Amino acid sequence: MSLKTHMFTSESVTEGHPDKLADQISDAVLDAILENDPTGRVACEALLTTGMVVVAGEITTRAYVEIPDIVRRTLEQVGYTRASYGIGSQTCGVMTSIQSQSPDIAMGVDTGGAGDQGMMFGFACDETPEYMPMPIMMAHKLARRLAAVRKDGTLEYLRPDGKTQVTVEYEDGKPIRIDKVVVSTQHQQNIPQATIRDDMIEYVVKPIVPTELMDAKTEIYVNPTGAFSVGGPQADTGLTGRKIIVDTYGGMAKHGGGCFSGKDPTKVDRSAAYMMRYVAKNVVAAGLAKRCEIQVAYAIGKAEPMGIMVDTWRTNAIPEEKIGELIHKYFDLTPRGIIDKLGLRRPIFQQTAAYGHFGRTDLNVSWEDLDMVDLLKKEAGI
Repeated sequence: MSLKTHMFTSESVTEGHPDKLADQISDAVLDAILENDPTGRVACEALLTTGMVVVAGEITTRAYVEIPDIVRRTLEQVGYTRASYGIGSQTCGVMTSIQSQSPDIAMGVDTGGAGDQGMMFGFACDETPEYMPMPIMMAHKLARRLAAVRKDGTLEYLRPDGKTQVTVEYEDGKPIRIDKVVVSTQHQQNIPQATIRDDMIEYVVKPIVPTELMDAKTEIYVNPTGAFSVGGPQADTGLTGRKIIVDTYGGMAKHGGGCFSGKDPTKVDRSAAYMMRYVAKNVVAAGLAKRCEIQVAYAIGKAEPMGIMVDTWRTNAIPEEKIGELIHKYFDLTPRGIIDKLGLRRPIFQQTAAYGHFGRTDLNVSWEDLDMVDLLKKEAGI
């Protein structure tokens, strides 16, 4: 029987990418409110351009936070400390436009219902130790490494903005090699392209990509246009929620209609997506399937899901209907149940706003826990 092969590509971006800056600012505002008011309602958006940040949204809280201070602190943490970078933490303008949450929405949320309608997805697979697709995990690791060698002074000419991309070759559904790697990094002017390429290969690619996954045909692209000295919000306007595929599974699985950042956990766009990841990861780790995607849907103001769908791409060890029954039996999928199970009324969200919300074994986030594995194995008879 002939083996079927295909390529799959995912991208990531550094914390200095303008869209990721916006996500981090939105989540920093959320964290600041939750720290003092765990029941605060937050829907916070940010927009960044050259020398300017705009923060807008609907916030209902008994806490007070100084949003301009949060914006400046976030920019400084990422590395935008000089106006010459296109935006400076101490020199940029900050505008705010905040109003309270609509009472029509609050009426449904106050009784434990979902904050909006919509569908959310969770996914897990067994192709990496993190139970994530290899292309997105490899892209994230490269992006984090790119930021690390900038921050620790290894490559002082680097600037905060950057992107990575990885193409993986699959054979009968299993990753077998890395076909292409792309690293695009912002840098100070007048650095030779050859220097940047050599440094990216030596200090970013080699420490991250296992040699056994690369071969003579693997191609590495560094700053394909030849220069990347103008970056960040100066080169590209940043908006909250514009990197939702980077945030999730790199395109390997479906995504619902909403983003995560800047939203408190009553917004099921965020909390239910986290819960579905938690469920799918435990299903795969328990051996019920090698790949699992779960969809859940809600109506505004209603606590119980409108429907749940399980898809295992025929990798299931037990019937998908049985997996669905176990989910219904052992996982509380009401908004209140999700918030309580995952402990989502805590200031934990800014740390998730760069390098993905899932597969984060470097963070102590509850939706990556595997505390349901033994129970699922027992119930499935595995």
